[in-house]
Amino acid sequence: MAAVTRRPGPTSTGRTSTNGALAAGDDSGVIQRSRHEPECFAVLFDRYYTAIHGYAARRLGPALADDVAAETFLIAFDRRGSYDAARGDARPWLYGIASNLIARHRRAEVRQYRALARTGADAIAESHADRVAGRLDAQAARGPLAAALSDLPDADRDVLLLVAWGQLGVHEVGEALGIPVGTARSRLHRARRRVRAALGDSAPTTLGEDLDG
Repeated sequence: MAAVTRRPGPTSTGRTSTNGALAAGDDSGVIQRSRHEPECFAVLFDRYYTAIHGYAARRLGPALADDVAAETFLIAFDRRGSYDAARGDARPWLYGIASNLIARHRRAEVRQYRALARTGADAIAESHADRVAGRLDAQAARGPLAAALSDLPDADRDVLLLVAWGQLGVHEVGEALGIPVGTARSRLHRARRRVRAALGDSAPTTLGEDLDG
């Protein structure tokens, strides 16, 4: 899929006033309205594209992130009719879609972490320093942390990074990945334990210390 950053769905020359009003509402209201007025979905794109792209970039690098972020919103647009209207916050839904797309690139993700482990240089942290939660605080810790991330089981890594870099709570991670909250919590605990052990039982990172979210 070619990289795109356009808003999904039809455009409208009269969308400014409509979307300006929608921007003050919750995500569910935007999605429900977009079922009948597809151009309204652009509000969700404007609200979350930067965060989803930044998350994908931290995991896969900027080139693949363009495709992942664009496809996340195209899929979300196509599936908006089945969105649970009781969920006012669409972030877990969007991060869940993005996580499924990232899963197609597991080898690229692990290669990136291993390269970072060797060099200690994190170009993504520089380019997204103001956008992406969970950037590394200590240059010296980047290599060991990257090595630890590359060694985590995929399922544990997904949970850890949705909390650390996606800024989701454990309940939201369960919703995003379609797993019980208890499973998300145990995976997070296991991942944290392994990362801390790899760092000598220290945690010089902002890898989300709030377990309950």
